[in-house]
Amino acid sequence: MKSIEIDKFKEECGVFGVYSKSKIDVATISYYGLYALQHRGQESAGIAVSDGKDIICHKDMGLVSEVFNEDILGNMKGKAAIGHVRYSTTGESKLENAQPLLSQFKLGSIAIAHNGNLINAGIVRELLEDSGVLFQTSIDSEVILNLIARKAKKGLEQAIVDAIQAIKGSYAMVILTENKLIGLRDPNGIRPMCIGKMGEDYILCSESCALDSIGAEFIRDMAPGEIVIIDDNGLRSIEFAERTRCMTCSFEYIFCKT
Repeated sequence: MKSIEIDKFKEECGVFGVYSKSKIDVATISYYGLYALQHRGQESAGIAVSDGKDIICHKDMGLVSEVFNEDILGNMKGKAAIGHVRYSTTGESKLENAQPLLSQFKLGSIAIAHNGNLINAGIVRELLEDSGVLFQTSIDSEVILNLIARKAKKGLEQAIVDAIQAIKGSYAMVILTENKLIGLRDPNGIRPMCIGKMGEDYILCSESCALDSIGAEFIRDMAPGEIVIIDDNGLRSIEFAERTRCMTCSFEYIFCKT
């Protein structure tokens, strides 16, 4: 099999997600959350917002404060949002590789933002390409997105579980659909993800500093091998991996304190 060069998301990226029942400005909340996570990525920034029917996304190269302004945020109204800041290092640096990635498939619109590295992304990507899948980017996240799309007939939750069973490596990711915010953490807990709450609204983010920036309460860290699903009915959890072991990257503790 030929070797495929994947543009990985290097080490530290920042992800953020919010689901609101109280009609807060989720785009602005995401902006401040990403601003607090800016140390995790300064190459590009993006936010996707769902109003319950459609998902819109804005992203660009640069810092959070350069990518967004009041006019842009004012036009992004909805009940849930996810955001991403990308770490700047080797690899392709271009707009098409900025996140979140937004796509349409059988179950509707879906957006994804991912922090981590998949060690088998090249192999899975080649298998998908051999079956006729076309890729628009060179990042791991699109591999995950296409795996979910291929399992769509099983329903969203099962499609996500089946997709992540096929990938190996480190990941903490947030997924946005028209009416759900979903968080995932790899079975070894290599990349961080925590859960917060602001009134009746839930927050998912890479570090608790993002919760502090918006006045949210820290609830707990997501467990290794856990999927968290948030919708109008609240929060529920699924354990998708039987054998889990917390092996959080030691550099996360150093990086977060510098």
